[in-house]
Amino acid sequence: MKKFVILGAGTAGTIMANKLAGVLPRDEWQITIVDRDETHHYQPGYLFIPFGIYSARDIVKPRRDYLPRGVELVLSAIDVIEPDQNRVRLANGRMLGYDYLIIATGAHPVPSQTEGLLGDDWQRNIYDFYTLEGASALARHLKHWEGGKLIINIVEMPIKCPVAPLEFAFLADWWFTKQGIRNKVEIEYVTPLPGAFTKPKAAELLGDFLGKKNIKLTTEYSTGSVDQEGKKIVSWDNRTVDYDLLITIPTNMGDESIERSGFGDELNFIPTDKHTLRSKVKDNIFVLGDATDLPSSKAGSVAHFQSDILFENIFDAIDERPLRAKYDGHANCFIESGFNKGLLIDFNYETEPLPGKYPLPGVGPFSLLEETKTNHYGKMMFRWAYWNLLLRGVELPLEAEMSMAGKRR
Repeated sequence: MKKFVILGAGTAGTIMANKLAGVLPRDEWQITIVDRDETHHYQPGYLFIPFGIYSARDIVKPRRDYLPRGVELVLSAIDVIEPDQNRVRLANGRMLGYDYLIIATGAHPVPSQTEGLLGDDWQRNIYDFYTLEGASALARHLKHWEGGKLIINIVEMPIKCPVAPLEFAFLADWWFTKQGIRNKVEIEYVTPLPGAFTKPKAAELLGDFLGKKNIKLTTEYSTGSVDQEGKKIVSWDNRTVDYDLLITIPTNMGDESIERSGFGDELNFIPTDKHTLRSKVKDNIFVLGDATDLPSSKAGSVAHFQSDILFENIFDAIDERPLRAKYDGHANCFIESGFNKGLLIDFNYETEPLPGKYPLPGVGPFSLLEETKTNHYGKMMFRWAYWNLLLRGVELPLEAEMSMAGKRR
């Protein structure tokens, strides 16, 4: 019996488990997926919890409900991956041998990487919203906050869902307007990037949106530490930004097991071929989603598009053929802009976001680089699609490769 092991039962790992279980003969292949706990989180939903739009019940489901029959789920943290031995040592003491390995261990915020970020004021006037605990604590705080200076600070890139901090800023503007205290809240968006986003064309548009919403943009700010007593963040070049309420997007890192295994970069992301998704560690190891070191967004759409490419390449690898399918860096993101409106961007490694219609040329129904109510509804409907279609590996009418059809240069 040949063995396929998937490390991580988040978005990418669950999609691949469903895809592979649908075609690999059960009498020839054993598929095992490993994760540390029983629950699956719809991570894009964290953004909406501080504003009372979603609750934990909307975004947390049992993992087993989304894995196919015949796939073994092992609940354990990972100790170390041993590529030369084709095996994974788990924290519970179990050893898993494999013929092929997919690493989809994701990324997570590590606030301890920034001096002074953790301390007495953590979850008192310093919050993150990239975890369920942080988003829920922030929701309780915002219910009673009466105003002041709100700072949204990205400590360093890359981060999961790079548009989420911008969405938080837009939703904060909406929320405080709805509460009748927007005139009592000063919002400042502090980023290490030279603009509001990683792609210049989208950055210009999103920067304009920040300005229109009276949100100050501070760029090229590399956060070195947090002075909790003085209520200020301090950059490596000693610039300071004062705050009354700090919303931090801490350093994002890959799983600690990657460091122990000795083949990640300084943030524990895994060297990966940007087109084939084969690891640079060993030919029978593939990497997917946020765990890669690729210059693509760490976002759910990327995990989806990559899974389509990897699914094809897995079978080429099994047949000992060259890997033919190529991932082009395709990503698309709905951007919630507040007041029941949203934007949509679609791009890849080489092509910046462009205006147009998506996914049907000339029809849409979604508009690229344009603020519309339809885009907002697309964002909100995606939660249903995620639980019922995407995770289950259902074929969606969206090509993995970015199309120029319907776009205008």
